[in-house]
Amino acid sequence: MTVAEIQRALLARGYDLGPAGADGDAGARTIAAVTAFQRSAGLVPDGIAGPLTQKALASVDLTERRAEPEQPAWLALAAHEVGTHEGVGKANNPVVLAYFKDAGFGGIREDSVAWCAAFVGAMLKRAGRAPSGSLAARSYEGWGVGLKEPALGCIATKKRAGSAWQGHVGLVVGASASTIYLLGGNQGDAVSIAGFKRSEFTSFRWPADVPLPVATKLPTTIAGAQSGVSEA
Repeated sequence: MTVAEIQRALLARGYDLGPAGADGDAGARTIAAVTAFQRSAGLVPDGIAGPLTQKALASVDLTERRAEPEQPAWLALAAHEVGTHEGVGKANNPVVLAYFKDAGFGGIREDSVAWCAAFVGAMLKRAGRAPSGSLAARSYEGWGVGLKEPALGCIATKKRAGSAWQGHVGLVVGASASTIYLLGGNQGDAVSIAGFKRSEFTSFRWPADVPLPVATKLPTTIAGAQSGVSEA
């Protein structure tokens, strides 16, 4: 198989190779997708599309062990945090500070620091997965492997109006043609479920060491979602 053929096979299985797609260039995204596919197919995850990997990619019967459409561990943990709010005034909620600690930033002592990435990082860490290692929301754009479409529990990043680099990150719990619903932290200064314009999203990511989720139809509305909730 040529590099482009390998890329097309990866795209057919739901891997996101970026805007270039099947361009014939075995760059970092292609290598990450090959590695994730190899893990899912029970092969040595070395990122090299050798004969066994090519055979698996060329198979009509997809041999990937995809996860069942149920809540992944990090989303189940996050669901228990809904309602957690920043401290009032100068007070700091120790639960929010624990998100920073579990995400690897225990030195932060104020919950007024933007904490959407800390929340996602803490949930991933508690579920035994490695977070991005950054408090920048859009650091998750290069984390794990990309999905072409949102899936239950995937990590989604979005841009923020008026900023070239600031953004927001959360866990997908629903989607419609115009709206993505996130369970996230620092949404209205709390852990909540909120809807955001689909056009603002920049990536949908999945842990590279977890089988890709089965393609399922997400809920199109989420009870209690408020599209006007701020992500700041």
